[in-house]
Amino acid sequence: MKNELEKCMAGEWYDCHDPIFLEFKRKTRELLPKYNALPYEQKAEKRAVLEELLGGIGTNVSIGSHFTCDYGCNIYFGDNVSVNMNCTFVDCNRITVGSNVLIASNVQIYTASHPVELADRLTPDWSPESGEYFCRTYALPVSIGDGCWIGGGVIILPGVSIGAGSVIGAGSVVTKDIPANCVAVGSPCRPVRFINGVEPPENS
Repeated sequence: MKNELEKCMAGEWYDCHDPIFLEFKRKTRELLPKYNALPYEQKAEKRAVLEELLGGIGTNVSIGSHFTCDYGCNIYFGDNVSVNMNCTFVDCNRITVGSNVLIASNVQIYTASHPVELADRLTPDWSPESGEYFCRTYALPVSIGDGCWIGGGVIILPGVSIGAGSVIGAGSVVTKDIPANCVAVGSPCRPVRFINGVEPPENS
Protein backbone atom coordinates (compact mmCIF):
# COMPACT_ATOMS: atom_id res chain seq x y z
CA MET A 1 0.00 0.00 0.00
CA LYS A 2 1.34 3.41 -0.98
CA ASN A 3 1.15 6.23 1.52
CA GLU A 4 -0.40 9.54 0.48
CA LEU A 5 2.94 11.14 -0.44
CA GLU A 6 3.85 8.18 -2.66
CA LYS A 7 0.45 8.41 -4.37
CA CYS A 8 0.95 12.12 -4.93
CA MET A 9 4.38 11.78 -6.49
CA ALA A 10 3.14 8.91 -8.69
CA GLY A 11 0.43 11.14 -10.18
CA GLU A 12 -2.40 9.23 -8.50
CA TRP A 13 -5.36 10.57 -6.55
CA TYR A 14 -4.22 11.47 -3.06
CA ASP A 15 -5.56 13.06 0.12
CA CYS A 16 -4.09 16.57 0.13
CA HIS A 17 -5.20 16.98 3.77
CA ASP A 18 -3.00 14.13 4.95
CA PRO A 19 -0.78 15.25 7.88
CA ILE A 20 2.42 15.12 5.81
CA PHE A 21 1.08 17.75 3.38
CA LEU A 22 -0.26 19.90 6.19
CA GLU A 23 3.24 19.87 7.70
CA PHE A 24 4.75 20.88 4.34
CA LYS A 25 2.31 23.78 4.20
CA ARG A 26 2.99 24.80 7.81
CA LYS A 27 6.71 25.03 7.16
CA THR A 28 6.15 26.97 3.94
CA ARG A 29 3.82 29.45 5.67
CA GLU A 30 6.57 30.01 8.22
CA LEU A 31 9.42 30.50 5.75
CA LEU A 32 7.80 32.45 2.91
CA PRO A 33 6.96 35.57 4.96
CA LYS A 34 10.57 35.63 6.20
CA TYR A 35 11.88 35.39 2.66
CA ASN A 36 9.55 37.97 1.16
CA ALA A 37 10.25 40.45 3.98
CA LEU A 38 14.02 40.39 3.46
CA PRO A 39 15.41 43.26 1.33
CA TYR A 40 17.17 42.49 -1.93
CA GLU A 41 20.55 43.42 -0.48
CA GLN A 42 20.45 40.71 2.21
CA LYS A 43 21.39 38.02 -0.27
CA ALA A 44 23.05 35.67 2.23
CA GLU A 45 19.99 35.69 4.48
CA LYS A 46 17.64 35.16 1.54
CA ARG A 47 19.77 32.29 0.30
CA ALA A 48 19.65 30.62 3.72
CA VAL A 49 15.85 30.71 3.73
CA LEU A 50 15.69 29.28 0.21
CA GLU A 51 18.02 26.44 1.14
CA GLU A 52 15.65 25.53 3.99
CA LEU A 53 12.52 25.96 1.87
CA LEU A 54 13.40 24.35 -1.46
CA GLY A 55 14.19 20.79 -2.51
CA GLY A 56 17.38 21.85 -4.26
CA ILE A 57 19.05 25.08 -5.37
CA GLY A 58 22.14 25.70 -7.49
CA THR A 59 24.48 28.66 -7.51
CA ASN A 60 23.52 32.22 -8.48
CA VAL A 61 19.75 31.82 -8.06
CA SER A 62 17.63 34.94 -7.57
CA ILE A 63 13.92 34.85 -6.71
CA GLY A 64 12.07 38.17 -6.54
CA SER A 65 9.41 39.06 -4.03
CA HIS A 66 6.58 38.39 -3.64
CA PHE A 67 7.20 34.66 -4.21
CA THR A 68 4.52 32.07 -3.41
CA CYS A 69 4.72 28.29 -3.36
CA ASP A 70 2.75 25.41 -1.88
CA TYR A 71 5.21 22.93 -0.36
CA GLY A 72 8.59 24.34 -1.42
CA CYS A 73 10.32 20.99 -0.98
CA ASN A 74 9.32 19.89 -4.49
CA ILE A 75 11.05 22.83 -6.25
CA TYR A 76 14.52 22.26 -7.73
CA PHE A 77 16.64 24.97 -9.40
CA GLY A 78 19.85 24.60 -11.38
CA ASP A 79 22.57 27.28 -11.63
CA ASN A 80 22.10 30.84 -12.89
CA VAL A 81 18.34 31.17 -12.53
CA SER A 82 16.40 34.42 -12.28
CA VAL A 83 12.78 34.34 -11.10
CA ASN A 84 11.19 37.78 -11.22
CA MET A 85 8.52 39.23 -8.92
CA ASN A 86 5.09 37.82 -8.08
CA CYS A 87 5.61 34.25 -9.29
CA THR A 88 3.55 31.33 -7.99
CA PHE A 89 4.77 27.72 -7.97
CA VAL A 90 2.11 25.19 -6.90
CA ASP A 91 4.59 22.39 -6.25
CA CYS A 92 2.42 19.49 -5.11
CA ASN A 93 4.60 17.42 -7.44
CA ARG A 94 8.14 18.17 -8.57
CA ILE A 95 8.97 21.41 -10.41
CA THR A 96 12.41 21.17 -12.00
CA VAL A 97 14.04 24.31 -13.43
CA GLY A 98 17.33 23.84 -15.26
CA SER A 99 20.35 26.14 -15.43
CA ASN A 100 20.62 29.49 -17.21
CA VAL A 101 16.86 30.04 -17.03
CA LEU A 102 14.93 33.32 -16.96
CA ILE A 103 11.41 33.37 -15.49
CA ALA A 104 9.66 36.73 -15.85
CA SER A 105 7.15 38.37 -13.51
CA ASN A 106 3.75 36.87 -12.70
CA VAL A 107 4.54 33.40 -14.02
CA GLN A 108 2.34 30.64 -12.58
CA ILE A 109 3.40 26.99 -12.53
CA TYR A 110 0.82 24.42 -11.49
CA THR A 111 1.35 20.75 -10.74
CA ALA A 112 -1.96 20.05 -8.96
CA SER A 113 -5.19 19.22 -10.76
CA HIS A 114 -8.57 17.51 -10.36
CA PRO A 115 -10.57 15.09 -12.52
CA VAL A 116 -12.74 16.78 -15.15
CA GLU A 117 -15.78 14.53 -14.69
CA LEU A 118 -17.82 15.59 -11.66
CA ALA A 119 -18.44 11.99 -10.56
CA ASP A 120 -14.68 11.39 -10.48
CA ARG A 121 -13.85 14.75 -8.94
CA LEU A 122 -15.99 14.42 -5.80
CA THR A 123 -14.63 12.24 -3.00
CA PRO A 124 -17.06 9.33 -2.48
CA ASP A 125 -19.04 9.37 0.79
CA TRP A 126 -17.30 12.58 1.87
CA SER A 127 -18.31 14.29 5.11
CA PRO A 128 -16.78 17.18 7.09
CA GLU A 129 -15.79 14.66 9.78
CA SER A 130 -13.74 12.53 7.40
CA GLY A 131 -10.73 14.83 7.48
CA GLU A 132 -10.33 14.40 3.71
CA TYR A 133 -10.65 17.05 1.03
CA PHE A 134 -14.12 17.08 -0.58
CA CYS A 135 -12.72 16.54 -4.06
CA ARG A 136 -10.06 14.28 -5.51
CA THR A 137 -6.67 15.73 -6.29
CA TYR A 138 -3.70 14.53 -8.31
CA ALA A 139 -0.41 16.20 -9.27
CA LEU A 140 1.96 15.87 -12.22
CA PRO A 141 5.55 17.15 -12.47
CA VAL A 142 6.65 20.16 -14.51
CA SER A 143 10.10 20.50 -16.10
CA ILE A 144 11.78 23.57 -17.63
CA GLY A 145 14.98 22.77 -19.49
CA ASP A 146 18.34 24.54 -19.47
CA GLY A 147 18.52 27.90 -21.18
CA CYS A 148 14.79 28.60 -21.31
CA TRP A 149 13.17 32.03 -21.05
CA ILE A 150 9.61 32.06 -19.71
CA GLY A 151 7.85 35.34 -20.53
CA GLY A 152 5.73 37.48 -18.24
CA GLY A 153 2.37 36.13 -17.14
CA VAL A 154 2.91 32.65 -18.56
CA ILE A 155 0.82 29.84 -17.05
CA ILE A 156 2.30 26.32 -17.12
CA LEU A 157 -0.12 23.48 -16.44
CA PRO A 158 0.49 20.10 -14.75
CA GLY A 159 2.61 17.50 -16.52
CA VAL A 160 4.26 19.90 -18.98
CA SER A 161 7.91 19.70 -20.06
CA ILE A 162 9.57 22.62 -21.86
CA GLY A 163 12.64 21.66 -23.86
CA ALA A 164 16.05 23.27 -23.41
CA GLY A 165 16.67 26.61 -25.08
CA SER A 166 13.03 27.42 -25.74
CA VAL A 167 11.31 30.78 -25.26
CA ILE A 168 7.68 30.98 -24.13
CA GLY A 169 5.98 34.22 -25.17
CA ALA A 170 4.36 36.48 -22.59
CA GLY A 171 0.83 35.56 -21.59
CA SER A 172 0.96 32.04 -23.02
CA VAL A 173 -0.88 29.12 -21.43
CA VAL A 174 1.28 26.02 -21.77
CA THR A 175 -0.98 22.97 -21.82
CA LYS A 176 1.29 20.46 -23.60
CA ASP A 177 5.01 19.70 -23.92
CA ILE A 178 7.09 22.22 -25.88
CA PRO A 179 10.10 20.95 -27.86
CA ALA A 180 13.63 22.26 -27.38
CA ASN A 181 14.98 25.33 -29.16
CA CYS A 182 11.79 26.97 -30.29
CA VAL A 183 9.71 30.08 -29.72
CA ALA A 184 6.22 29.10 -28.56
CA VAL A 185 3.30 31.44 -27.94
CA GLY A 186 -0.44 31.55 -27.43
CA SER A 187 -3.27 29.92 -25.55
CA PRO A 188 -2.88 27.04 -25.93
CA CYS A 189 0.85 27.57 -26.42
CA ARG A 190 2.30 26.27 -29.71
CA PRO A 191 5.74 26.49 -31.36
CA VAL A 192 5.95 29.16 -34.07
CA ARG A 193 9.61 28.87 -35.10
CA PHE A 194 12.84 27.11 -34.19
CA ILE A 195 15.86 29.01 -32.86
CA ASN A 196 19.45 28.53 -31.71
CA GLY A 197 20.50 27.23 -35.13
CA VAL A 198 18.09 24.30 -35.00
CA GLU A 199 16.31 23.27 -38.19
CA PRO A 200 12.61 22.44 -37.85
CA PRO A 201 11.80 18.73 -38.02
CA GLU A 202 10.31 17.35 -41.21
CA ASN A 203 6.51 17.64 -41.48
CA SER A 204 6.46 20.48 -38.92
